[in-house]
Amino acid sequence: MRERLKHAIAHAHRDLDARYAAYRLTSVDGYCRFLEASAAALLPLEAALDRAGVADLFLDWPRRLRRAAITADLDRIGGVAHPLQSPALLGRNGVLGTMYVLEGSRLGAKYLLRTIADCGEPRIAAATRYLSHGSGQPLWRTFLARLESEQVTPNDEVEIISGAQSAFDMFARAAGAAA
Repeated sequence: MRERLKHAIAHAHRDLDARYAAYRLTSVDGYCRFLEASAAALLPLEAALDRAGVADLFLDWPRRLRRAAITADLDRIGGVAHPLQSPALLGRNGVLGTMYVLEGSRLGAKYLLRTIADCGEPRIAAATRYLSHGSGQPLWRTFLARLESEQVTPNDEVEIISGAQSAFDMFARAAGAAA
């Protein structure tokens, strides 16, 4: 399932990476706009996952939540969260697709942390709770184990892919609004 999902949303992933690459993360303004765009999508997506009962699928959901981390970073850097409208109620497969995007973003966060590590800007260095959230924990690995343990029908697969695509779309809209 992981490989089929990765292949199905590869274009959306590349497009989103290109949008976020436009932010100058080594400047306070650019990093602030990056955090604002990220929060605009992350906050409603996490709220939608809460409403969908994600904690029933992922017992460690409270440990995975990043809303407090991104809000703290925005406070430190002088940014403001402007969440987009929350998505419609997610079903089980939509939860899995959305979680694929959110958990996978932790992999990209490692790269972004390296990008800003040597920028020399103390305000940015003090606002990395979001990017470093979950570092050293097996969150991606345990997510993938759960995804692979699912008995997925062709219809389920379509719904999982749709959930992931919707999450990517939300981040893309947020990046466009913050540009």
